[in-house]
Formats: sequence, C-alpha cells, structure tokens
Amino acid sequence: MKQRYMITGGAGFLGINLVRYLLNQGHEVTTLDILPFDYADCRDTIRSVQGDIRKAEDVRKSLEGADIVIHTAAALPLYKAADIYSTDIDGTRTVLEESLKAGIKRVVHVSSTAVYGIPDHHPLLETDKLQGVGPYGEAKVAAEKLCEEYRAKGLIIPIVRPKSFIGPERLGVFAMLYEWAQDGHNFPILGKGNNPYQYLDVEDLCDAIGLCATLPDATVNDTFNIGAAKFGTPRSDFQAVLDHAGHGKRIISLPEAPAIWTLRLLEVFKLSPLYKWIYETAGKESFVSIEKAQKTLGFAPKYSNVDALLRNYEWFIANKSNFGGGSGLTHRKPWAQGALRLAKLFF
Repeated sequence: MKQRYMITGGAGFLGINLVRYLLNQGHEVTTLDILPFDYADCRDTIRSVQGDIRKAEDVRKSLEGADIVIHTAAALPLYKAADIYSTDIDGTRTVLEESLKAGIKRVVHVSSTAVYGIPDHHPLLETDKLQGVGPYGEAKVAAEKLCEEYRAKGLIIPIVRPKSFIGPERLGVFAMLYEWAQDGHNFPILGKGNNPYQYLDVEDLCDAIGLCATLPDATVNDTFNIGAAKFGTPRSDFQAVLDHAGHGKRIISLPEAPAIWTLRLLEVFKLSPLYKWIYETAGKESFVSIEKAQKTLGFAPKYSNVDALLRNYEWFIANKSNFGGGSGLTHRKPWAQGALRLAKLFF
C-alpha cells in the first residue's frame, strides 16, 4: 500500500539511501534536515523541508500528510557535546511529541549499538546493559528511554540498533581507508587485528527499517540489533579493500596500548577525527546477535562485511571527483585526518 514517509535526517547518508529505497517501492517521501536536500536524482520527486528537529514548527511542517516517520537525524560524535545532547535528546522528544499530536501511529527510531558502550562480552543482546560512552553514546541511551515513554503514550516505536553501516554515499572515517588504499599505502590497525568485528551494509539496514515500518504493531514494537550475518576481522576485511585496490599493500599492526594513548592525546588537542568509542573498540571484539531480528522480523542481510566495504570503496572511486574540497562532521563528508595524514607518509 502506497504511503507517505517522513524521514528526519533525510539529507544524510542513511537518509538518501532510505529515500531511494522507499521511492523504488512506490511510496511518497518527505524529508526534514537542517541541511538542504541536494541529490539531483530524486530532488524533484520528493517533498523536502529544510529545518531543525529541535523546532516544533519545523517538525509539524514536515509531518503534513505523513503516515509513518523514520527518525534518523542525529548529531554525530564529532559535534560539540551541547549540540549532541540538544539534537539527539531534545530533537527526538520533539519528533515523538509532534508525531503523537499529528496522529502518526508509528515512528521507527534509528538508534546505535553505541548504547552498549565498551562491553565485556559478545555477542551483545538487546537485553544487555546500556552504558553509552561520551556524549553521543549517552544521548543515544537517553533517546531510547524517550521512545519507551512514548510507547506508553500509544505510539508504536520500533527501535533499531545498527552496527556501523557503510555503502554508497558513506565517507566519514572510512574515507581514510579508501583514500590510503587507492593511493597505494599500507593501512595501520590497532593490535593484531584478529578480533571479530561486525559492520552492516546500508541496503540491509534499509530492509530492516522497511520491515519495522510494515509488519504488524505487536511484532515491531520492540528493539532490534541489526548487523551483517557474515563478518571477519579488521585485518581480513580491510585487507580485502587493499587487495581490491591492487597495489599489493598490507595491513600493518600497531602496538595497541601506545597507539591508544597517542590517539587520546590527539583527540584532546583536536588533531584526530577518531574519538574514544572508535579507538577503544577497534582492537576488541565487536558484534551483536541479530537472531531476534532474523526470527521476529524475517531480517535476512544480503551483504557481508567485505561486500559492504567493497561496494562503498567502488562508490568512493566513482564519485571522488564530486566530493569537493574540505571535510565535515557528517558521514557524507570525509572527516579531516589531522595529524593522521602525516602518518600516511610512513605507510
């Protein structure tokens, strides 16, 4: 059945992939984003609202005619703490409150596995303790609590907790790997890199969100981990990218403890885009159980870690000339490498 979806953060990496996914299924789409919607391939086929999820009037405008809301908007970890808290907590509250007032029945909330912090066991289950690290992780935990409050008020709110997802339009920290691979450099990892580490292809995430948007209320009004079913280690998966690039380069191990202390120092002085949750977990196991999503939703991921990385790498190569200059704080921009760009000379 044709419906109108309102997507918060619709101009972002996940947002544009969802827009294309829903349009391909014959649905109508409205996007709300603080940034302009600048994708030429579908700009004229959707309704876009440039506004702020923290402003009730902007949210109300975007909800006009909507049947279902997909809430993806968030301030990422490189933003200032105040912006993260106000966007990810206050903005989520505004979206939920205005959706309730508008008579929207279902809001799919895109959370993050960052809510688990730096755990001491794997695989992670939806019932595990939430202990967000840093402003972003803390805000994501608080946003989920708001979702629980609004479930009690009558909204159907599926919560999806995706692993780090990659695919077309994704840059951010992954642009560093792709650039170094294309330019023929070895690539460093923390420790031996033999720790199982799970990612997720954005197309599989769109499928999971689509299931949460369409299955019966009683089935989806819950929380679901979403990740790849097949994944390797940083050493094996990143090496696949280097091999694909064709320069004969290798993954190079760095002593984990000294590297972490160096990255902590660089973060303090804002000389690195890597934040604590990234470098503290990079050398450790990191994977969630997706069994609940598989059994309850029928979620069936199509892409492995390597599939997703190579799809993203090919998109990076094909579109690099369109990135423009500079860097940014979103997944749609390469993150400034800072002092790490100098390290490239040694690899």
